[in-house]
Amino acid sequence: MSRSAKSLRSPVADFLVPEGFAGPRGLRALAREASVVTEAVAYRRRAVATLAHHRATPYAERRDRHTVNDPVLLVPGFMAGDWTLALMSRHLRLLGFRTYRSGIVANIGCIDEGTQALERRLEHIAARRERKVTIVGHSLGGMMARGLAARRPDLVAGIVTMGSPIMAPGAAHTGLLAMVATLKRLEALGLHVMGQDCTEGGCALRMWEESRLPLPEGFPFTAIYSPRDGIADWRACIDPAGQAREVRTSHVGMALDPVVIDLVTETLAAIHNQPLEARLLGRLQDHERRAG
Repeated sequence: MSRSAKSLRSPVADFLVPEGFAGPRGLRALAREASVVTEAVAYRRRAVATLAHHRATPYAERRDRHTVNDPVLLVPGFMAGDWTLALMSRHLRLLGFRTYRSGIVANIGCIDEGTQALERRLEHIAARRERKVTIVGHSLGGMMARGLAARRPDLVAGIVTMGSPIMAPGAAHTGLLAMVATLKRLEALGLHVMGQDCTEGGCALRMWEESRLPLPEGFPFTAIYSPRDGIADWRACIDPAGQAREVRTSHVGMALDPVVIDLVTETLAAIHNQPLEARLLGRLQDHERRAG
């Protein structure tokens, strides 16, 4: 299929889908996303085990729990809001991490404007805590984190991306691309959602080029991907600048799957050099196995 023929059917620019990448197709890919139910059940089991551990811990030891002072900013994916990462935030807070919401109600609209707002949020958090911020981003949120890390290494201590197709943002399921096309039509009708410039024009090109910028040497970057991803091309989620970590989770389920949450926790603990939190995580996992 020629590139020109492809552009007639895709609402995103050709450069957002480099050669060698293609989004998942058909109902089988979407069916893989149904495992989010299983992942939610697994989270519920983890929550019960966590509560059991909390109740079994003497009050004096609870008060002695170590708090990680370095802030962690959670950024949701496309068309999602902070609420989608609330369960992950709750778990991280229980382990002592200081988490912050992005302030995003629904991650749509101009990505450039959204990233600028996120940068202002970063500046506010960094000034308040007097230290750099680690960003954990899901899907589009991870792509925004990658761009900010390159733009503002003075503010960002490290990033963790979850199912973020940084290498080919347009390599998405046709169902998702249909939503993008609908948003563009709504923009044409006068609603400020997502215009053509954000998917095909200069705005899209700027964001694409920024996501390819080099990161500082030794910059902590973990890219979590899943071959079972039914929304994005999992190969596009492996950024050569980061450390790739594979999971067997649905795209949507990455926001709440205990396996992913544990991986995020371990990564944050390594960035912040917090061995005590890693030991606490191990105790919670023991309680979960006994509860299961």
